[in-house]
Amino acid sequence: MATRKILLANDHIPGIQTYEVYRRQGGYRSVEKALKNMSPDDVVEEVKRSGLRGRGGAGFPTGMKWSFLAKPEGVPRYLLCNADESEPGTFKDRYLMERIPHLLVEGMICASYALGCRASYIYIRGEYKWIVKILERAIEEAYANGWLGENILGSGYSLDLYVAPGAGAYICGEETALIESLEGKRGNPRIKPPFPALKGLWDCPTVVNNVESICAVAPVINDGAEAYAAVGVGKSTGTKLISACGNINNPGVYEIELGLPVEEFIYSDEYCGGIKNGKQLKAVVPGGSSVPILPAQLILKTANGENRLLTYESLADGGFQSGSMLGSGGFIVYDEDQCIVRNTWNFSRFYHHESCGQCSPCREGTGWMEKVLHRLEHGHGRMQDVDLLVDIASKIEGNTICPLGDAAAWPVASAIRHFRDEFEWHVREPQLSQQRNYGLAGQTLATV
Repeated sequence: MATRKILLANDHIPGIQTYEVYRRQGGYRSVEKALKNMSPDDVVEEVKRSGLRGRGGAGFPTGMKWSFLAKPEGVPRYLLCNADESEPGTFKDRYLMERIPHLLVEGMICASYALGCRASYIYIRGEYKWIVKILERAIEEAYANGWLGENILGSGYSLDLYVAPGAGAYICGEETALIESLEGKRGNPRIKPPFPALKGLWDCPTVVNNVESICAVAPVINDGAEAYAAVGVGKSTGTKLISACGNINNPGVYEIELGLPVEEFIYSDEYCGGIKNGKQLKAVVPGGSSVPILPAQLILKTANGENRLLTYESLADGGFQSGSMLGSGGFIVYDEDQCIVRNTWNFSRFYHHESCGQCSPCREGTGWMEKVLHRLEHGHGRMQDVDLLVDIASKIEGNTICPLGDAAAWPVASAIRHFRDEFEWHVREPQLSQQRNYGLAGQTLATV
């Protein structure tokens, strides 16, 4: 089915990254509408009724998250945009900020107005240096044209917006680690409670939202909650940006209506265009490296034989035994020649490297998993290593301050759950596995 574009409706227009072109295409209408015709509570309720859910991974209802924000008298509140996009396989926020930076600025103004913030921040990963300049230019243009600063549109509402580059740490994508980093500290996650909605940035009430979530606020206000909620399926409303990569013919960023069948997304020429070189689909990681992998038969159909859809509910159907998560929308496709052990080891290396080291299950467990997977991949594995990995993953999951531990454990546990035979084959046939991964088969996803 042809997707109704909401966020990327104008991304093809030359010069859309500039204020003049963006404004001619209807840019900043949502700010006018919100500040002139709506109270902050009206904006919160509109976002609630739209059904918009967080697009960074967890999928928590955005409007409900806003409603939790504490509002003590005389205490400032802050909105932080989480642009620390560091999940392997995910690059859709980069696309938005590069191509349509004013959409993010517009969404930040509307969301900040709804939350009563007088200063807001876009926290961006350190590796996106060139995008910092793009965003700063867009913010300068917004100031110059009266959309930021004192008394915006004569409404009495004032807002300052800042870009804050990080230092290249995946852990700073966790909201409390992001806050710690923004305060000038080491980016270690905080123990919760208290939650940021009560004590966040500089111990003040704070909301942290993903880039895509904030960008979606502008069309929700422009078109109304009902129009946005009419797109999608059930509680998965609106559209979602998917970063598609791996062994497909058409890698890239796609805006899909939530509810699109996974099979159509993979094989339609409008999207991924099928498996590269005419090979067979082996598996998919549907929501970024931190979510469970699914073999071909379970990514296309649920355990009950229904078509698997790109929605929060359908991908989670069956729990982690036969389901996964929509996550951040990092859609990684493996063809029949991909080695699951090698790619799982590659993910494990990443999570070991990025662990902040605060929690011993994560600090020690991620290193242990990497070591065992390295042993299996390089021809020195033992049969008991397979169950050892499952045991380590179970000891990490649910036992850490932040979700990085879960993110490290789920890929390993699910890979063994669905591809145990391949792990055991590495033990039984170490020379053949070495020949496949480092000789005859050429590069795998893990080395590209």
